[in-house]
Amino acid sequence: MDSPSFPEVESSNSEGSGLNTPNTSSSAGTSSSGSAPSRYENQKRRDWNTFLQYLKNHRPPLSLSRCSGAHVLEFLRYLDQFGKTKVHTPICPFYGHPNPPAPCPCPLRQAWGSLDALIGRLRAAYEENGGKPETNPFGARAVRLYLREVRDLQSKARGVSYEKKKRKRPPPPAGAAPDQPPSPGEG
Repeated sequence: MDSPSFPEVESSNSEGSGLNTPNTSSSAGTSSSGSAPSRYENQKRRDWNTFLQYLKNHRPPLSLSRCSGAHVLEFLRYLDQFGKTKVHTPICPFYGHPNPPAPCPCPLRQAWGSLDALIGRLRAAYEENGGKPETNPFGARAVRLYLREVRDLQSKARGVSYEKKKRKRPPPPAGAAPDQPPSPGEG
């Protein structure tokens, strides 16, 4: 095999079970006693193994202890070649259109949401595998800035805004008073 492919990075809802990756005892998940690891834990393990393989194939090979935020950025840019999200360039006539009416030559990239979720999983996996939070390359400022830049660029290119999701509060039970303390003088 000349170049490895990492299809599960783009689609975090893929149904792949990770059967093609060996189960390593060093990456024990935080699953409850004896039950199968969750989909998140499986994905995190696959992502971690993918990143370790990337470091191994790096020229020159890199040890995890020498890995920096710059290497993480290199990895994210490398993953773009496996992306499935069309990101229009500013000169494209469909720049800013969420649903373009015709094909164009703009590149396919990893979607911002996929990269953001990937970094979250790798950040957790790094610490679960003995890394110290203060040396975590996935939490480096450069990585956060890169993700913000990708989000803004894709938002403009696709005409889609990425706003933080508001947390939904459960509706109050029927007949219950609104979730506000009574004001003085009421009672």
